[in-house]
Amino acid sequence: MTEVPHWLDQLAANAATTLVPPGLRPPARGGRKAAVLALFGDGPYGPDVLLIQRSARGRRHPGQPAFPGGGVDPDDDGPIGAALREAEEETGLDPRGVTVLGTMPELYLSHSDNRVTPVLGWWHDPSAVHAASPDEVDSVERVPVAELTDPGNRVMLRWRAGMAGPAFRVRGMLVWGFTAAVLDGMLRDSGLELPWDRDRVEEIPVEVLNLAARG
Repeated sequence: MTEVPHWLDQLAANAATTLVPPGLRPPARGGRKAAVLALFGDGPYGPDVLLIQRSARGRRHPGQPAFPGGGVDPDDDGPIGAALREAEEETGLDPRGVTVLGTMPELYLSHSDNRVTPVLGWWHDPSAVHAASPDEVDSVERVPVAELTDPGNRVMLRWRAGMAGPAFRVRGMLVWGFTAAVLDGMLRDSGLELPWDRDRVEEIPVEVLNLAARG
């Protein structure tokens, strides 16, 4: 069992006051409740975070890297229960090895009409993970934080006229959109972010955009 690192403790302590970007602020009413698990652990290459690559055949955000997660079911104990359940179903992780540190402010995805609560966790006793739900998940990766903070792996990605956001090229994945925005904020608020060139703007690959449009 490993102790929660100071930077993650600080991130959890400040989670309730994290500023939500205008484009992700929930409306006054409406939207489906959902949750994702932002799970950090101590891996072979230092601190890492658990990400999945969604199946290109799936219905939800096909082909996109993401945090494990999904809709909040009536039987779930709120967003925390939903995030742990979905992570177990998608990656096979043992929830008993996860210390939940808290939740972050709700974020709204207008494309899917989901109100998403990121659940912050520390993997104090990591278990083996794999694509436990092949119809929904193609692969599972523990992505080192050092790769996420590497300025060479960071880029601003433009996917619509006048609209661009942070993205990461890690482990053969292009992490963009909602997941990249959450990671970008977490790295900044935890003090782990390194200076990088936000003027480095790339167009999103057409095949990625076309695949995302199916979701």
